[in-house]
Amino acid sequence: MGRIIHFEIHAEEPKRAAEFYEKLFGWKFTTWGAQTYWVIDTGEGSPGINGGMMRRKGPPPADGQAMNGFVNIIEVADIDEHIKRIAAAGGTMVIQRQTVEGMGYSAYFRDTEGNIVGIFQALPASTQ
Repeated sequence: MGRIIHFEIHAEEPKRAAEFYEKLFGWKFTTWGAQTYWVIDTGEGSPGINGGMMRRKGPPPADGQAMNGFVNIIEVADIDEHIKRIAAAGGTMVIQRQTVEGMGYSAYFRDTEGNIVGIFQALPASTQ
């Protein structure tokens, strides 16, 4: 079975993107290799994966354009708090908080580089 083991963020301004994700989720960025690639440590815990970031090689998604590719969704403990933090860090909401019946809440935002990312807060186990 093929499992996702790594993700990548494409960024016009990698320093700006790293600062955004450090503020929002506490991720750690470390440069690696001759091509200036950033390794992303998303923290401890399972399930979960780490990723990387590279300088964007084409245009970012246009405003209003539907997502054309994979969307990464990050689990958060408090979706409402993260929605506030997204704006404070320089991101913009694309889809406001919505209920995922029997599972929790989701929302989608655009990061400082124009990428669309999701966040998800699970319901407590006793209410699922």
